[in-house]
Amino acid sequence: MCHATVELKKWGNSLGIIIPKDKVEELGLSEHDIIDLDIVKKEMVTGFGIAEGKTPYKREHAAEHEDLW
Repeated sequence: MCHATVELKKWGNSLGIIIPKDKVEELGLSEHDIIDLDIVKKEMVTGFGIAEGKTPYKREHAAEHEDLW
């Protein structure tokens, strides 16, 4: 078993995926093999609002941590 993140592409009236070559080789797949897929939609995370309501970052000066260097 292996994991790959792929993008759906239009294929006629359907949607299809392309299995990356390294995964094909890893699993020993060939044309007409029957495979099982677990399909999970990935959520797009932009980071916008992720720190909403948090205190702003405070830049520390190098002199504050001289003892660590």
